[in-house]
Amino acid sequence: MDRREALKTLSLGTLAASFTLTGCETPPQEAAKEHKFWKHVTEQDLEKWETQFFTDHEFETVRQLANMIIPADERSGNAEEAGVPEFIDFMMLDRPENQTPIRGGLQWLDVQCQKRYDKKFIDCSENEKTDILDDIAYPEEAKPEMQQGVAFFNRFRDLVASGFWSSKIGIEDIGYMGNQPFDWQGCSHEALEHIDLADKASSA
Repeated sequence: MDRREALKTLSLGTLAASFTLTGCETPPQEAAKEHKFWKHVTEQDLEKWETQFFTDHEFETVRQLANMIIPADERSGNAEEAGVPEFIDFMMLDRPENQTPIRGGLQWLDVQCQKRYDKKFIDCSENEKTDILDDIAYPEEAKPEMQQGVAFFNRFRDLVASGFWSSKIGIEDIGYMGNQPFDWQGCSHEALEHIDLADKASSA
């Protein structure tokens, strides 16, 4: 399973629970706010978007990091093309409790890159960025001194996944068709066999 599929699996399992993704503590009644962004923002709005919370430097960091989490593939675009950086910028104002953890995490990334490579995250090479993320993307393997970065990355990754798979591109990537008329004839024999119910069904 590649990174996109893994994130999709994570998201689909939790989107059904009111978009409450891992690391988020969002009450179900608040989860619908994520849809508010996509209901009111058009493609033209995304093209001329001006950051509402992030500085220009922070927003560029958000953009690059989001694209590393969900890159483009042969089926659909990347996080940026889906409008995820703008979504995250919007969510900083819609859910102020995320402001300090996310802004602090972006600063933490820059500090780590300065220590290792003497430059900010957005100026690092792809390999250098990947090395940093490898240290915080796997909580069970992360060193104690990386725990602040782990907490940030978990929260940020959840925002990226939530934004992407509630966007037009993300919904098309899932293949969700909405409510469609369908004449369901019941479970197939193969499906019943798979769950060991074929004999019971035939005798009913």
